[in-house]
Amino acid sequence: MSLPETLITGGAGFLGSHLCDRLLEEGHRVCCMDNFITGSHANVSHLIDHPNFRLIERDITRYIQVDQPLGYILHFACPASPSDYLKYPIQTLKAGALGTHNALGLAKSKGARFLLASTSEVYGDPLVHPQSETYRGNVDPTGCRGVYDESKRFAEAMTMAYHRYHAVDTRIVRIFNTFGPRMRLDDGRVLPTFMRQAILGEPITVHGAGDQTRSFQYIDDTVEGIYRLLVSEITEPVNIGNPDEISILEVTREIIALTGSTSEIVFEPMPADSPKMRQPDIALAQSLLDWEPSISRKEGLRRTIDHVRKHMDRLRDNVR
Repeated sequence: MSLPETLITGGAGFLGSHLCDRLLEEGHRVCCMDNFITGSHANVSHLIDHPNFRLIERDITRYIQVDQPLGYILHFACPASPSDYLKYPIQTLKAGALGTHNALGLAKSKGARFLLASTSEVYGDPLVHPQSETYRGNVDPTGCRGVYDESKRFAEAMTMAYHRYHAVDTRIVRIFNTFGPRMRLDDGRVLPTFMRQAILGEPITVHGAGDQTRSFQYIDDTVEGIYRLLVSEITEPVNIGNPDEISILEVTREIIALTGSTSEIVFEPMPADSPKMRQPDIALAQSLLDWEPSISRKEGLRRTIDHVRKHMDRLRDNVR
């Protein structure tokens, strides 16, 4: 007996498409909804003929309706990389505000469990390190990154309002830097950019002195954490990330070594509002979800670099 249909907004994006895979494996029927501003048909092309998968092209910021009963709604529709949300600032804000409102309204009408994809960016440029769920953040609402940070903070507030006042069954996951296959090589995030530059032998562009830190997590661990939260009874926000903190300069050197690249490192000015450090406190996920990452950063980098090489080889073959 199959589970009720699950709607994933932004389901053709990097994270969303991997969640489509996982939920289908778990026996769900999956409805993937995407307007393809930043998502890709290629991310879900392998699922088109799956009997329990369907794809709807729609803008989540407009009124949405799904005829079938829904058991779960996972709201992942939002530009997520700096280059994307700076290119689409209004759409990003609307995805966090109108899109979240529409998705929650649908969850209320269907009696569906709702999971919001929030982000470590709600912590802004943190003054507390590592960041736990009790930290309220240091965010500049009028800064250029505020369109993303504040859209997610508003989305969390809207989610909790529906939980408290409409008794909607909600979950909130705060996702830290995640990487893996299906990341767009031109989305501006550091790892796919560094990998592409290293494989092509181009100069690798590091912002600032490279001493800012991030905590990178492989996609499989992120999906596992999200799934465990989805099927749990935890309604408070939960960090899902890898506490293995590393500087940007160090991870650049790792990628150069793993690719065997001869690329040189060049330094460029630091973008405005870029956080100086990022590291999740995952004690809550460990205690409540019995979850912690199991794939090392280097193993994840190896897998992703292999995927990037194959993707770039296919692009070259198509050009010839």
